[in-house]
Amino acid sequence: MRSPVRFAIFILMSTILTGEAGAPASAQNLPAPKAITDPKQASSKPNAQVEKNLTIEKLYMTRQIGRACWSPDGKTVAFISNISGRNNLWLVPAEGGWPTQLTISDQRQTAPAWSPDGKWIAYQSDYDGDEQWDIFLVSPKTGQVVNLSNTREIAEQGPVWSPYGRYLAYMVKPKTSSAYEIDVYDTLMREVKHLTTGTPADKMNVNPIWSHDGKWIVYTQEQAKGTDSNILIAEVATAGSTLLTPHEGEQLYSANDISPDGKRLLITSNAGNGYENAALLEIASKKITWLTKDKWEIAGGDFSPDGKRLTFTANVDGNQEIFLHDQATGHSAALPAEAGVNATAGGPSPFSADGSRLLYYHNGANAPGDLWVHHFATGKSHQVTHSLVGGVRPEDMVEPYLVHFPSRDGKWTISAFLYVPFNMARNGQNAAVVYVHGGPMAQSMNSFSRFIQYLANQGYMVIAPNYRGSTGYGKEFQQANLFDMGGGDLQDVLAAADFIKQTGFLDPKKIALVGGSYGGYMTMMGVTKAPEVWAAGVPIVPFVNWFTEIENEDPVLQQSDLATMGDPKKNKALFEDRSPIFFVDKIKAPLLLLAGGHDPRCPKEETLQVVEQVKKRGGVAEYKIYENEGHGFARVENQIDAYKRVGDFLLAHVRPADCTCSLNEQ
Repeated sequence: MRSPVRFAIFILMSTILTGEAGAPASAQNLPAPKAITDPKQASSKPNAQVEKNLTIEKLYMTRQIGRACWSPDGKTVAFISNISGRNNLWLVPAEGGWPTQLTISDQRQTAPAWSPDGKWIAYQSDYDGDEQWDIFLVSPKTGQVVNLSNTREIAEQGPVWSPYGRYLAYMVKPKTSSAYEIDVYDTLMREVKHLTTGTPADKMNVNPIWSHDGKWIVYTQEQAKGTDSNILIAEVATAGSTLLTPHEGEQLYSANDISPDGKRLLITSNAGNGYENAALLEIASKKITWLTKDKWEIAGGDFSPDGKRLTFTANVDGNQEIFLHDQATGHSAALPAEAGVNATAGGPSPFSADGSRLLYYHNGANAPGDLWVHHFATGKSHQVTHSLVGGVRPEDMVEPYLVHFPSRDGKWTISAFLYVPFNMARNGQNAAVVYVHGGPMAQSMNSFSRFIQYLANQGYMVIAPNYRGSTGYGKEFQQANLFDMGGGDLQDVLAAADFIKQTGFLDPKKIALVGGSYGGYMTMMGVTKAPEVWAAGVPIVPFVNWFTEIENEDPVLQQSDLATMGDPKKNKALFEDRSPIFFVDKIKAPLLLLAGGHDPRCPKEETLQVVEQVKKRGGVAEYKIYENEGHGFARVENQIDAYKRVGDFLLAHVRPADCTCSLNEQ
């Protein structure tokens, strides 16, 4: 599995949540799960003005906006963006304006954190995608850069400043270790103190959060299996930790923020009803008070600076909103933001220091992710970054249908986003792509996807299913693929293909399978286990052999795979059955494989195994290794090259019908 990694690369789609303003976010006013969708209800919208000109070059020059933080005075926002073609650090006035590039590097950067005195911004950067992160400091005034850690064999990540700015807390992991520890760096004495040590190999300490007096750090300890976690609080002076969430059985607890008075934590947990919900945890008594009790995915956010309000997000079937909760009245109201995937931004808090504004991300099917600022006094928001480039019009983009269909074994209702191109004729001649997300503990959401919009503009129907094992649908669903990777979840992907065949739009012989990371593995499982279904397959940064994957991947993922699939020797038959490399002789579809030369999660050797075996048998297996990339492609020129290859490959092998997707073509 690729899930324990904290830097996702395959991000899909998100939209509506219908909570009434001023009402508590409780089960009675969040939407109930939808019924099964009739495939015949899917329709293509007529649009005489749509232009069939969303090229890969245009779409991938659309800016990507990454993590962000407020300046201490609230006048500036620092954020990560690939405006220059690299994921570097930029500054923009909080009221909007022209952004200024602060760092210039060929390497990707992320996780900016502005020091309380305003003199430095901490961030992390690795080398060609190898995830061996170092922590850097950059002066926002002079642009001076200092490599604070400079340890090529140790990864340091997630820097967080202490309230008075002397110390930095961060996660640390040697390259050969599977356990994340938490260190504290004294910027004055230039010394490192280990806050946690001796963590078992199957656990990780993540997300350090400082108390407002700087004496304590709260953190979450996650189990490799992904089914159990705990919250602990450590005294910085003694490095002694205390467990705050004792429990029996497997339950998830994660810390989100600590109240200004240091007495309570805002947390996320599935201990209440098997679904993740927001709660308050009293540090002294360890008592938990639930803020929500929904059967969707609710995630705790942050306290306001005065502690009177807090935030949480509600993800309802892949559509997400931000809620503001008033602690005095107990009422929660949705932030008046555009429909889409909305999430709070900024570290350590999305609130400006004076509490008057909230920094957040908005993302929608026809709107790439951008930063917005909400003003509490006026109740209005303004856009801070602008990702769309000229020639890319929102009106040319397809908004998906949210559809539901039964799993093949009848155990689950599967949710998916279905993109139907404009002006597509229901004539049984069209082509389609089943697009499989990675993880598997991840979710296709109704957010902006450059490649999916390209496919729809070219005339492909696209369906993105949330197969069993996906997040967003509760504990039972998320754990339904444990010790069954490539089994029931593959059947859910095949059920997505069954669904689109019944719409009446498609030629059933013109369906391609595309996915990245675990989705790349699922693509390989699909073309080997159900070869008759697919006209082409595109596995992107895949793994194909459980034995070699566990042998060569990062130790964190080794522990995760062992915890979720078992021991390779004891479960040899299962590992063989779920390793597509042993069924290459069954493949009928042409393949295109893409990989990164520095990928620590799905090493390039996984891709090369497939290419060698397919070509031995006279099959088609085109491939490209991007030697200066890791698990996914960060450099814009590589993104363009990779997805042009995929687009051209699909046009060659699964050509869409003349669906007159643009009625203005000459």
